[in-house]
Amino acid sequence: MTRPLAQSQDAESGRLSRRDRRGFKRVELKLTGRFLVGDTDDFELRTANMSCDGAFIVSKELPGIDEQIVCYFDDVGRVVANVVRHSPGGFAVRFHTSPHKRDKLADRLTWLINRDRLGLDEERGSERYRASGEAVVNLSDGGQLKCSVTDISLTGAAFEANGKPPFVGEKVSVGNLVGEVVRVTGNKFAVRYIHGQKPASRSDV
Repeated sequence: MTRPLAQSQDAESGRLSRRDRRGFKRVELKLTGRFLVGDTDDFELRTANMSCDGAFIVSKELPGIDEQIVCYFDDVGRVVANVVRHSPGGFAVRFHTSPHKRDKLADRLTWLINRDRLGLDEERGSERYRASGEAVVNLSDGGQLKCSVTDISLTGAAFEANGKPPFVGEKVSVGNLVGEVVRVTGNKFAVRYIHGQKPASRSDV
C-alpha cells in the first residue's frame, strides 16, 4: 500500500513552501522525545506533524536556522536534522537520512499512524515498524470478524480473516475508522478508509 509521499500544505502557514513542495507529505503525528543541540544541551520535544524527511517540533527552545540537532524520538529513535524554519510555537526540521533509513522511517510512521486507529498491538518478535497484529472488523450486518492485519497505509488496510470475509463494496469499521471493502481474495480482503465518517454504535446496527 502507499506510503506518505504526496505533496501537502505547510501546517503552520497553510501555504506550500518550496521545501515542502520538494518533500514528502506531512501528517499529524504527536511523538515525544528529546533533541540535542551541540554536545551538552538537550531539551524535551513534541512533534505536531511529521514525514519521512522532516517534522514540526513544538518547543520553547529555538535552535538557530540551519543549525544541526540530533532528535531522539521515543517511538522512532535517533534522527539527525537541520533547523529550516522558525514558526510560532516551535520550529521545522529536515532530516538527514539515507534512502534505506527513509524507507524504514516511512514504514514506522505508517505503523504509528494506524496503530491507535486500528487498536493494534505490536508484534514484539519482529521489527517494530512492520504492520502486523490482530484486529476486530465490524461488519455491516452487526457481526464481528476476527482478523490479522497484513498491511496498512494512510489510505487503507489489508486483512486476513479468521472466517468468511466481507464482500466487495461492504462498509466495515475497525476501531474508530470506517472503510469500504475494495478487494477480496480467498479469506484476505482490503479496505479503503472513508474519511469523515464515524463507526455506527452497536445500538445503531
